[in-house]
Amino acid sequence: MASIPPAPVPAIVAGLAAIAVLAFVLPLAWRKVEENLEPFFLILGAAAVTVSGLWSGALVLEALKAPVIIGRLPVGIFQVVLVVGLLIHYFNRPFLKAVLKLVHTLGPRVFVFALIALFGLFASLMSVILVAVLLSEIIAGLPMARADKIRLVVTACLAAGLGACLTPLGEPLSTILVARLAGPPHYAGFFFPLRHLGIYIVPGVFGLAFLGAAKLGPRIAVHGQEHVVEYRETVAGVGLRAVRVFVFIAALVLLGEGFRPLVVWYFMGIPAGALFWLNSVSAVLDNATLTAIEIGPAMALGQIVAIVMGLSIAGGMLIPGNIPNIVAAGRMKISMKDWARVGVPAGLAVMAVYYVVLFIF
Repeated sequence: MASIPPAPVPAIVAGLAAIAVLAFVLPLAWRKVEENLEPFFLILGAAAVTVSGLWSGALVLEALKAPVIIGRLPVGIFQVVLVVGLLIHYFNRPFLKAVLKLVHTLGPRVFVFALIALFGLFASLMSVILVAVLLSEIIAGLPMARADKIRLVVTACLAAGLGACLTPLGEPLSTILVARLAGPPHYAGFFFPLRHLGIYIVPGVFGLAFLGAAKLGPRIAVHGQEHVVEYRETVAGVGLRAVRVFVFIAALVLLGEGFRPLVVWYFMGIPAGALFWLNSVSAVLDNATLTAIEIGPAMALGQIVAIVMGLSIAGGMLIPGNIPNIVAAGRMKISMKDWARVGVPAGLAVMAVYYVVLFIF
């Protein structure tokens, strides 16, 4: 990665601040931008890297690799979204009938609770990418009003974003966390996130599942298996969705690198309590990048927990904040404004609860 000047450069600060404002405001205020989030964020990412002067061949390669490679494996978000999307396209009828049979057997409330809780926890074992694809396909096929589907998918993605932090298999944030703390004094291994974050994350996932079941379970209008929702996705639509996810992930890599100077200059010396709230910027930035910059072995365990919890919760507020959000919003055609109506108040409420738990109790 290119080096960052040791002291703040006013021109860079002003340029990145303007880009940050555009990232928050334009998708909510301008319909054309809202309908084309992927190219919009790609432009912003390129602009941020240009303002920061951090272009390099390695960065371009990373932006191209991030959507298609996980670790050293030649499989990534793009392939999972494409392959699972095609499987659902060709086998949607039996898939949706099986889902509705399960709803009918368990009852709507228990089904919603199990959907959010199990997928939220399994995100740490089966990858949050696959969880997001399956969640969005299941919720898209439920006989519910669209507004209720949006509330359900935002709640489920918030739970999945939390649960994925429990092991390095879940998402890049936890992978980077373990890598950064592998040496002394923490000697982090595979179970480090589960051991130190599980006491906070697992109750949070179950709490979201309980709220989702209580509020949204009764909204499923199922009396049998005859209510199978008509599947409207085309093969071209499935392919286009995978391409849009590819562009979005590449854009977030550029955006995260472009904003690295601001994080280094202003975030590093902030107390953990304030940083917990300031990390709400992960609603539009890559939380894995912020993890790599903010967390180091010299930090106390309490600081590490606070930073990771703030990043993982805030990532659920807006579509760019987390991988499951991007995948689910693309499948269900949820706009930034519609996601924000649910995600921002829900995310702030969850952050407030965790702030009390982490810093007051």
